[in-house]
Amino acid sequence: MARSPLFGRRIHIAGSIPNEAKYASAEEVGRARQLVESLVKELLRKGATFVIPVDAEKVRESDGLPICFDWLVWDTIEKNLANRPADAISSLVIAVKHHKNEEQIPEQYQSLWDKFRGSPLVQIESAAHWNMNSKRMEVQARCGDILIAIGGGEGVLFLANLYHDAGKPVVPLNFKLCSPNTGAQKIFDYAQTSNHARRLFQTEGGTPTHTWINRLDFPSRKEITERVLDIIDLLEDISPPKAFVVRLLNPAHPEYLDVQTFFDTVVQPIVEGKFGYKLTVIDGNQVYDYARIDEEIFAKLHRSSVVIADITGCRPNCYIELGYAFGRGLPTMLLAKDGTDHPFDIYSFFGHHWKTTGTVEERQREFSKHWEAIKNRPPLVPMEPLIP
Repeated sequence: MARSPLFGRRIHIAGSIPNEAKYASAEEVGRARQLVESLVKELLRKGATFVIPVDAEKVRESDGLPICFDWLVWDTIEKNLANRPADAISSLVIAVKHHKNEEQIPEQYQSLWDKFRGSPLVQIESAAHWNMNSKRMEVQARCGDILIAIGGGEGVLFLANLYHDAGKPVVPLNFKLCSPNTGAQKIFDYAQTSNHARRLFQTEGGTPTHTWINRLDFPSRKEITERVLDIIDLLEDISPPKAFVVRLLNPAHPEYLDVQTFFDTVVQPIVEGKFGYKLTVIDGNQVYDYARIDEEIFAKLHRSSVVIADITGCRPNCYIELGYAFGRGLPTMLLAKDGTDHPFDIYSFFGHHWKTTGTVEERQREFSKHWEAIKNRPPLVPMEPLIP
């Protein structure tokens, strides 16, 4: 059976309910928790992975309902591990912790956490260096692939902006769990205005993004199972992470044919077919999201996940875009046809010099080998705090 597009993708379900019951009735909170539980079960079955904070579980004073959904997600995962695909990847959860975790874990979940923390299923990412929730959100946004927002307030808006700036999809749900001018409700209302939905996520099928938002505008009478099916349909249709392409695009250039052949036979099959990215090429045939071509280039470069930069032909615009990718700190693969003369400034930057000889399989193997070597390469200038 074919794998779901969600296989291995890291889902982050974030949100909360307010203390005031007037903004979130117990009945609506119950529906939201039922949906989260059902959604997590289905995501597990499809081989998705998760980002989950490790934190306290405060409860609402008026009715004792948990304010966040985090431990509901942990608990649902623990109870349904057997439903994961047999070949699912081992790092199931990235657990984002901070300096107070061990003292704050609710007593009823301590055995669950003890079971997971020493397991290969969980990778713990510590954000303990900073006693700031915003720094923990930065770690969560760096690790997650798709954000699903439920209720919440300023924190959810901040988190959604982090995901958006990194070019990652944001899916708001319309539960009445917060005031209309904040949290997921505000994001949802924004998405239903004009053509804003496309700024939240992009999809591969023929269904317009605005239509997807309309499908997620669930009336309270709609069954939870039907809502989950709609959400899963959308998540499976969301475009893969973007790999921005910097390359020679002028057909009149003498090197063009070799570059085009290399991308057709090596880069595209490996980057899209094996690594799971979608190539973004700004060649005038793409869907325009911006009025000016330079804005189109740099906005999409800025919000890509990786950059594939081929400098064959030594075009000045390629060097500008390559420099932006380095400055932005994006994972960048530097390519050139064997024999291309590197400018001095990037001479010492390890790149892949591809050949026009050999079989396609051999060239794909060399390309993949180089990717494995450089995919975790740090940025040119790592962030260094002024005061450690």
